[in-house]
Amino acid sequence: MLKKISTLFTDIGGVLLTNGWDHNARNLAVEKFGLDMQETNDRHHLIFDAYETGKMTLDEYLDYLVFYEPRSFLREDFKTFMYSCSQPLQDMLALMKELKEKYRLRIVVISNEGREINQYRINKFKLNSFIDCFVSSSFVHLRKPDIGIFKLAIDITQAPLDECVYIDDRRVFVDVAKSLGLNGIVHTSYEDTKAQLHPLLI
Repeated sequence: MLKKISTLFTDIGGVLLTNGWDHNARNLAVEKFGLDMQETNDRHHLIFDAYETGKMTLDEYLDYLVFYEPRSFLREDFKTFMYSCSQPLQDMLALMKELKEKYRLRIVVISNEGREINQYRINKFKLNSFIDCFVSSSFVHLRKPDIGIFKLAIDITQAPLDECVYIDDRRVFVDVAKSLGLNGIVHTSYEDTKAQLHPLLI
C-alpha cells in the first residue's frame, strides 16, 4: 500500500524550468557568437564538472570555455545570453505551488547546476517562494548521479523514505533515488507527472 508523501524532491532543469546551460543552449551560443563548435564542446566537457560542483566560478569556467583568446564580444554579453536561456515551465511551477499549498508538502531541490546560474534561476523565477531547500551540486560539492547528494538531501529533511518522492526528467537519476527507497517519477509531461503524483497524495 502506498503511503502519503510528505516530502517532494525535484530537479529544476527539465522539470520546473528549461535546462540552464545544456547542449542546445551551447549550440545557440556557438552560432550567435561565432565560436568553433567542436572546440567549445570539447572544452565544456573537460571543465563543466568542476563548475557544477562549485570548484570553479562562472568567470573561471568562461575563461577556459570562451575567453582563452581575444573575442569581439564582451564577457557580460555572453553571460547575459547564458542567463536568457532559462525559461519557466509554467504548468509545472503552478502544480508545485498548488501541491505545496494544498498538502503542506516540503519541496526540496536536488539539482546539478553551477552556482551563478542556479542563483540567477532561484531569484529570477522566485523558486524560494515555494521551495524549502536547495541541495544544488555547486552548494554541496556533490553531483548527481553521486548517491551522496541524495543521501545528503534525505539527511537534511529527516523524512521517512516511504513518504518521499523524487521527480527528474532523467531516468538514471530517478533510478538512483529509487535505489535508496524513495518513490520516483520520470518527468515526461505535466499531465503524466500530475497523474503519477495523485495516488501518492491521497
